[in-house]
Amino acid sequence: MARSVSVVITDDIDGSPNAETVSFSVDGASYEIDLGEANRAKFEEVLTPYIESGRRLSRGRGRSNSSVNRASAPKVDRAAVRAWARENGLQVSERGRISAEIMQQYEATH
Repeated sequence: MARSVSVVITDDIDGSPNAETVSFSVDGASYEIDLGEANRAKFEEVLTPYIESGRRLSRGRGRSNSSVNRASAPKVDRAAVRAWARENGLQVSERGRISAEIMQQYEATH
């Protein structure tokens, strides 16, 4: 016996059939919504003046500098930092974040 399965994407606003997924981003957060023809037209109409006045970003440019800096920073052995801190009488937790002050002292001596 043959079986045919159909997936119907419906509009997230009004439930109408034959919707398509639209992706957009605002303030660094990305969203997707399924919109039928009428709601997609309304969506695009509202956004058109903002799109025309805005600047299009390339894929890599929208990321914050902190993530780029973190990725390019040399890796530090956190266990070694903790051991060094204890040997030098500094209070450091067994787990979690190591304070910036201890990291600076460690980097200054190594």
